[in-house]
Amino acid sequence: MRLGGRVGAAIEVLQDIETRRRPVADALKDWGLAHRFAGSGDRAVIGNLVHDALRKKLSTAHLMADDSPASLAFGTLWRQWSVSLAQMREAFAEDRFAPKIPEDALASALKRDFAFAAPYVEADVPDWTADFFEENFDHEWVAEAAALSERAPLDLRVNTLKADREKVRKQLSKAGAKDTPIARHGLRIAAGKGASRHPNVQVEPAFQKGWFEVQDEGSQIVADLVFPRPGEQVFDYCAGAGGKTLALAAAMENKGQVHAWDADKSRLAPIFERLKRAETRNVQVHAADADLSGLENRMERVLVDAPCTGSGTWRRNPDAKWRLQPSSLEKRLGEQASVLDAASKYVRPGGFLVYVTCSVFPQENEHQVYAFGDRHADYELLSAGEVWQELFGFDKPQPWSADMKCITLTPRATGTDGFFFAVMQRNG
Repeated sequence: MRLGGRVGAAIEVLQDIETRRRPVADALKDWGLAHRFAGSGDRAVIGNLVHDALRKKLSTAHLMADDSPASLAFGTLWRQWSVSLAQMREAFAEDRFAPKIPEDALASALKRDFAFAAPYVEADVPDWTADFFEENFDHEWVAEAAALSERAPLDLRVNTLKADREKVRKQLSKAGAKDTPIARHGLRIAAGKGASRHPNVQVEPAFQKGWFEVQDEGSQIVADLVFPRPGEQVFDYCAGAGGKTLALAAAMENKGQVHAWDADKSRLAPIFERLKRAETRNVQVHAADADLSGLENRMERVLVDAPCTGSGTWRRNPDAKWRLQPSSLEKRLGEQASVLDAASKYVRPGGFLVYVTCSVFPQENEHQVYAFGDRHADYELLSAGEVWQELFGFDKPQPWSADMKCITLTPRATGTDGFFFAVMQRNG
């Protein structure tokens, strides 16, 4: 397919998403099944264009003075892919599948700015979330929110049980892998632009050998901040697919035990193959319906990677921010309070309860931690900022923190997905 046909396809997919209010992955899959002539390269370019259009949906619609799928696609092509009007004319010439170029709208967009736009439009977030961002980031909230509309890099965590960073970096040198700025065992492949896409690192021999896992640098950092020690008993209470479980096990040098559990057995299913590939021997996976009473009051550290809105991952899941509803946030708030209360009973006296989300909303973060403290007088909130400084020093990007107690990682501040981290110690 030529560029014109690809843009036309992206417009079709965006129209499908708008009309049927469905996840972008489903819309792209259905388009591919209905257009089997399109090769993998075509589908990748169309997917990139759709995702980029959704990342900056509001700001592009403002500049184009129109929020139709066609305006979003062409606005993205001009604004984020740096394809000029002249280049579009040349590329679309004699392409019978190419849609009509909105030349007047593009010409006007070049002269328009955000002087009279609502701040949430420039920030590219749903209007009802603007107050959350402002509460968390004060006068920098628009820039912080806008950073969530950029493409994310591909981050990898080196499995120190089987390899070191230099060894893996050499194996992935052709892919452009560099050391992550903060995470001690991370590698990063920079985000591409336009039609470019990340390499499929999971077909590399180094991945098959278990030398590394795909994991955002922010996720690596919060696992590091749990500060697990060899020989300890650690409970990953919302283990999901096991990314942090694997990081904890490696930090413990396969000594002691990491207990992995998740209420959703389908989310936990991938952990078994990942543990096998990584040659992790100190992880015990518990079934969703298992009796966990034997673990109560025994764990040195309990990690709660709580269910959340995922607002910190909007770089990777741009359609999620437009599908998020206030009712979904309210549901998550109830789940977070419940899971924190449930997990706290596994912490031994003197042990630590760690609360993590991939959200940047204060309601899901600081509010939950302080409310938990009000319900549990036997827990004390410690300084996550001091742990950060001990691990990573002062010469690297620093997270957001009002009081050095709780910390928030963001794309703009730390170059990672958005993550919240807090640690509480049980007295006794």
